[in-house]
Amino acid sequence: MSANGAFVLALLFSMAIPACAVATRGDAIEKPFAASGDPTRGRALFVARDGGHCVLCHAAPGIAPAGNVGPPLAGVGSRLTEGEIRLRIADITRVNPDAAMPTFHRVAGMKRVAVQYRGKPVLDGRQVEDLVAYLASLR
Repeated sequence: MSANGAFVLALLFSMAIPACAVATRGDAIEKPFAASGDPTRGRALFVARDGGHCVLCHAAPGIAPAGNVGPPLAGVGSRLTEGEIRLRIADITRVNPDAAMPTFHRVAGMKRVAVQYRGKPVLDGRQVEDLVAYLASLR
């Protein structure tokens, strides 16, 4: 990797998620953003038009209709740890800078954000944890 490429990558990683969640291990955020999540609320958020609406792009067991832009999430709780799921929800660009999926908890370094939404994450900490709990239950 060129020196410029390394600089850009370091810059992306430094801006990726709020300062309170920068502590990562590998490709995971180990420390939850809020108290333990609720999988029932997480499932509701997964299909809700406001906030996540994950079902537009992802299929999950027992939910129809579902999208096929993103990977199917059946068994995701067996493949990824809660910390890995948390990072992918909070800021997928930390895992894949070219991902089509939006960042849901990142606020720094965002471009083309409407004034009323600047500095505000799409999902708050509790909502992220609810989604983590739901997705982790998909085994």
